[in-house]
Amino acid sequence: GFSLSVYDVTSRSIYLRWPKFPGASSYRFTATAVNTVGHPLLAHFSDVTLKGTLTSLIPNTVYAIQAEVIDKNGITLAETQIMQSTAPDIPVIDQAYSKLSNSITVEWRAVPGATSYLLTAQDGDSFIETVVANSPGTVTGLKPATLYRITIRSINSGGKSQPSPFRKARTVLAAPILSVSSPSCDSIAVSWKDVYMAAGFSVSLMRSDGLGRMVKENTTDTSLIFTNLDPGTLYTIKAYAWNVNGIPGDDFTYNQRTSPNAPVDVQVTINSGALRAIVSWMPAEGALTYSVTASSGLLKLKCNTSSASCMVPSLQCGSEYYVSVTAYNDAGSSKPTDAVSLKTIPCAPVNISIEEDESGHLLVSWSSVNFGHYYVVFVKSDDGFEVHCNTSHTQCHFQSDCGFTYFISVFAYNKAGQSPLGDVFNYTTAPCCPGDFQAVLVSSDTVQVNWAPARGAEVYETRAVGWRGTVLCNDSATACTLSALQCSTRYSITVYSFSEARGSNMSCASKYVATAPCSPEIKNISKEAPSVISVHWQSNNEEATYIVTARGEAGFWHCTSSGNSCTLISLPCGSAFSVSAIARSPAGQSLPSYSVPLETAPCCPNDLILTQVTQSVTNISWSVGMGAQTYLTTLESPKGTAKCHTLQNYCLLGCITCSTNYTVSLKAISETGLTSSCTYQGYSSSACCPSGVKLYRLGSNGIRVYWRASAEMINYNTDLHGSKGNFTCTPSSGLSHCDITEIPCGDVYTVVVSPVTDKGLKLTFCPRKIYS
Repeated sequence: GFSLSVYDVTSRSIYLRWPKFPGASSYRFTATAVNTVGHPLLAHFSDVTLKGTLTSLIPNTVYAIQAEVIDKNGITLAETQIMQSTAPDIPVIDQAYSKLSNSITVEWRAVPGATSYLLTAQDGDSFIETVVANSPGTVTGLKPATLYRITIRSINSGGKSQPSPFRKARTVLAAPILSVSSPSCDSIAVSWKDVYMAAGFSVSLMRSDGLGRMVKENTTDTSLIFTNLDPGTLYTIKAYAWNVNGIPGDDFTYNQRTSPNAPVDVQVTINSGALRAIVSWMPAEGALTYSVTASSGLLKLKCNTSSASCMVPSLQCGSEYYVSVTAYNDAGSSKPTDAVSLKTIPCAPVNISIEEDESGHLLVSWSSVNFGHYYVVFVKSDDGFEVHCNTSHTQCHFQSDCGFTYFISVFAYNKAGQSPLGDVFNYTTAPCCPGDFQAVLVSSDTVQVNWAPARGAEVYETRAVGWRGTVLCNDSATACTLSALQCSTRYSITVYSFSEARGSNMSCASKYVATAPCSPEIKNISKEAPSVISVHWQSNNEEATYIVTARGEAGFWHCTSSGNSCTLISLPCGSAFSVSAIARSPAGQSLPSYSVPLETAPCCPNDLILTQVTQSVTNISWSVGMGAQTYLTTLESPKGTAKCHTLQNYCLLGCITCSTNYTVSLKAISETGLTSSCTYQGYSSSACCPSGVKLYRLGSNGIRVYWRASAEMINYNTDLHGSKGNFTCTPSSGLSHCDITEIPCGDVYTVVVSPVTDKGLKLTFCPRKIYS
């Protein structure tokens, strides 16, 4: 439970520490050298001591260290043992010197057992340490021209020895830091800041390629100028300072090239199409790059290159530039070459105007430009044909045609070449007039106009001018319909071609077209007879012939007149017509007039049949009369009149007197109230039924029928109808009774006495008697 540790080792000492042990009165240590003959070293420490040092040991020797904890009775409470080597012996410095301003080199004799050495350079309170393997060793990171105390320790696995006796050494001077430039192509200027502790300086210069001789200068100043050097040549400059003892310090080496000579044989070539110039020259010795400057007034253009030619872009047209070349290297620049004059191509002409000073001729004019010696105008039409004009003036004349677009460009020229392309102007001449112009009247107020396409025309305007006004039609098609024209009017019709760029061509020819007559207006229709109609209208064209037409389901009827009326004949009854009129003239046919309705009186029925229903009621029926809606039938006699007004084609007339002659008439009435009076053959009502009919039995199977005759000359007939049979009795003329015998008994009979008509028909409506 007792432990021991080493916290430091020197060549002849080992430094120990241990923890406090309970019950300990003292601690005893024994150090015995391993593999070395000698007496062990014994050391005691009280119980209050927890650190101890074993001294008087042999350097570079391994010791076995026995530690014991002893109580107050001398009894060992605990013990432990460790192995520890001492450090090598202390080295001795033979010499210390400085060759560089930031280091000191130390030489010493090797120490047995040392694996490395610790060099220490101390300057006041600061020091720098360096571990080296053997002699000589160098301490770096020091300050120039500074005095240091130098010590050395030997090191092995056990630790470090004590420092050796010190030696003093001073670092040499720092190198001067050069600032080098080439103020001209044959000189180099060198300057530097003063160096601490320096008494003087030495500066040498020679060509870096080894040619020529070396030039060396000693000075106490801080600048020098070397002259008569080769332009554009690389030189090596070396400089160092020395102290009052003449000991040189660090040296500083710098390579510097002299600035180049100005280039010679400068040539300038202009690229006219791109407004740029190619500048070339003979290369200058030692030049790394070149700069070309093209100046025109305040404007300067530059071009930098490492070759012997350069392109200067973005030149302005119509300008004069002065071009110079300067050579550069890392030392500086040469003087600019003598300026070379460069005149660029002229600018594109401006203020271009195009006028059609007269039909078929274009005048192109423009403003003159700087350095423009002559001008060329190109005029290309949209069909690909191109002409040009070469002139030293500022205008040109060209022929032109209608309906073409001309593209016009103007170029200026000088010795440098052609100007850039300026604005390309286009000029569109007025469109041509339409060809094959045709105007055809298609109705009384409409004219169809057709024409062939006109070159250059985008839209056509058709204009019809009459005494009452003007009608316009605009369309991109080559046809136009002029509608809503005034009838019976002479129009001047012109088709104008139009383009958005140039407007209308107002020189196109006209044609005259007369419209058809105006539609007549029917003023009156009168009936001259049931089938004869007179039509009257207002005549508005002396040259016109008028045709009146009546149209209906029954067909067509026409009449023609050059006046203001005509007559339609043989119109059928019971028909509805639409009557209209048109006018015809050499110019054409008018639109129909407004139609006027015409209705003829209804037709009389062809057949009329009267049938006696009762003694006082007669049924009348008739065929349908065309055009009739209602019928009014009348039976007239001196004894009275019977009438019936009906929608049907039959009617029951009451209040008829028997044995009376009647006059029969019928009126057919149309929906609008037109009436046709129809007369038919007379009608006689039937004979009167007998009165006072009485029945008498004639035995068990007979009957006698009595009646009172209504007239003396009428014959009667008696009928018996029973379930067991029907019986008839016709008396002799003039008798008013009749006997019916041999009829079955026990039956009920219906007895009817009826007058007999001239045609032998029996009437069925006379009163009946019941006989049982």
